Amino acid sequence: MTPGPAANAPGRRTDSLTGIRALAMMLVCATHAGFWTGKYTDDFEGWFFARLEVGVAIFFVLSGYLLFSPWVRALREDGPKPDVQQYFWHRARRILPAYWLTVLGVYLIFLWREDTSTLGHGVGGLLRNLTLTQIYGFGHLHSGLTQTWSLATEVVFYLLLPVFAWLICRVICRGRWRPGRMIAAVSVLMLITPAWAVLTHESAGIDITARLWAPAFLAWFAGGMLLAILAQLVRSWHPLLSILVAIFAFQISCTSLAGEPTITPNSMSATIIKSVLYLVIGFCLIAPLAIGPAGNWWDKAMSRPVVVWFGEISYEFFLVHVIVMELVMDLLDYPIFTGSVVGVFIVTVVLSTPVAWALHRVTAPLWHRKTAPVAAVR
Repeated sequence: MTPGPAANAPGRRTDSLTGIRALAMMLVCATHAGFWTGKYTDDFEGWFFARLEVGVAIFFVLSGYLLFSPWVRALREDGPKPDVQQYFWHRARRILPAYWLTVLGVYLIFLWREDTSTLGHGVGGLLRNLTLTQIYGFGHLHSGLTQTWSLATEVVFYLLLPVFAWLICRVICRGRWRPGRMIAAVSVLMLITPAWAVLTHESAGIDITARLWAPAFLAWFAGGMLLAILAQLVRSWHPLLSILVAIFAFQISCTSLAGEPTITPNSMSATIIKSVLYLVIGFCLIAPLAIGPAGNWWDKAMSRPVVVWFGEISYEFFLVHVIVMELVMDLLDYPIFTGSVVGVFIVTVVLSTPVAWALHRVTAPLWHRKTAPVAAVR
């Protein structure tokens, strides 16, 4: 493979890499609308709505790409490695203020709103959710915040990334640009996910919530890390073929091969198959935005102003949309697992958007830098 052109630099990709977050977020919102309106049936319709959860995989692949890219560039250009302390500080400023405000807001809402669930209640539940430890053990995911399991998982990757980067760049590559070794190391990281699936499905005594822990989804982050390496090696990437592969993989996921309509299938084989399919989808949707000259049709689609604007507030939208959706179900007088999925989706988007925008405006001054060279993760 030959070195890629300067167009691969993330600074040229800020708009489209932000825009893809809007697509991922709409998929996540749509799958939750499908769940709340009872569309998670064990047939094609149910599989379709459930598989829209692939938006989570898109977020994870994007995180792996954006966060590992500085280490890859530093190694290739023989430049200074990223400041780990600054990295952690920026991650904390980006993630925690909006998250903490949302958690406190949801708990305040349920001081007057009746909760049919008893999970995550009390001071212990609040502390679990504030510290992103709600996925470790059953019974801590509070109503209105159930989607935050993925954030709790992603934060573990944030914490481990500097360790992975040090092992790959300094130990395995000896501080030199050795892309073959880097690709091999990242491939090993990917294999942790199927190994974890075997462990959590075949070993007795392991908490079922372990299926939501970081190793279960490490392959998606590692896929983004692989993309960061390829962006320095590959000159071009065929956008149409890449999108068609993603669509084909999604179609396969909408079958019994990927298991029942849930994020963690009971079958070990279905868990592994779905993980691989989602990795392919996320990788193929992001690759045309990260590799080769800017300006292809997919890059332009993800760079449209309205798409980029939604991408900018996608993290805040992610935080608030489930509690808003619960309130929308009440507003439309829909008992749980009934109602129009389209109606719930549209009303949730309409009502969540201004709330997400306001939350973004309040917290953005804590982390936003106009001169930032890459799209913000989350």
